[in-house]
Amino acid sequence: MNALSLIVGLGNPGPDYGDTRHNAGFMLVDRLAARWKAGWRTERKFFATVAEASVGGRRVLLCKPQTYMNASGEAVGPVVRFHHLEPARALVVVDDADLALGVLRLRAEGSAGGHHGLVSVEQHLGTRAFPRLKLGIARPHQGVRDITGHVLGRFTAEEREVWERVADRAVRQSECWLSDGIERAMNLYNGPVD
Repeated sequence: MNALSLIVGLGNPGPDYGDTRHNAGFMLVDRLAARWKAGWRTERKFFATVAEASVGGRRVLLCKPQTYMNASGEAVGPVVRFHHLEPARALVVVDDADLALGVLRLRAEGSAGGHHGLVSVEQHLGTRAFPRLKLGIARPHQGVRDITGHVLGRFTAEEREVWERVADRAVRQSECWLSDGIERAMNLYNGPVD
């Protein structure tokens, strides 16, 4: 069996945040866990819930930090170090208000783009060289900087239909990343859903 890979979904714990736009990362890893029949368990030493799966003969660890979004690295750093993972084997899934709803963008590394969860992960890993899958949630209005209410709000019924297509595509992209690598996953799945 191949070396372990990690897929981390960023979000905020607790029922108040469950279906909010900011929890797109949590929603995606929940979908992966259900698809792969992986059960969640609490790992207090990591400040996270984790689930393990075997996908196409590959060991995969799913992770949801329970530290709140802005401190996500406090969970991701210990998980990566404990399992002796290269950052390139740790895919971080986040919402992105600068991408239109329905757009996926996987990158091998890059800027946090002002996303506090990614900033925290970068600080705790000591590098920007880890893959990130950004799921577009759009801004309520162009040029609006304070979008707290938007990201902590829930998808409208119309947005939810788009989100379901995004999540299905992101599942396929995540599985492609595991099996065929990041270049193929980017080439096949980056961009808007149909």
